[in-house]
Amino acid sequence: MKERIAAELTRALAPTRLEVVDESHLHAGHAGSRPGGETHFRIHVVAPAFAGKGRIERHRMIYAALAREIADGVHALALNAKAPGEP
Repeated sequence: MKERIAAELTRALAPTRLEVVDESHLHAGHAGSRPGGETHFRIHVVAPAFAGKGRIERHRMIYAALAREIADGVHALALNAKAPGEP
C-alpha cells in the first residue's frame, strides 16, 4: 500500500519531495486497524500544485488522488502538504 500511495501521489501531484511512512503499528487495536497493518500513514509532500492553495484544498487534492487506496482499506492519513519554498 505504501508504494501505491507514493505512485498515485507522484502521478497526481508531481511532487519535488515525497515521504510516505506506514505508522500502522502505532495504531494496533485502534479503530480502523487490521492485522497486517497498512491502514495508517503519515505523508509529507512538497508539490508545485499546492502553490496558492490553502490547507483544506491541498488535503482534498491528496484525498482525491488516493480515493482508491482509501476505498481499499487506508483508514487514516496524517498530512503535511507544502508548496516549494514554504517552511
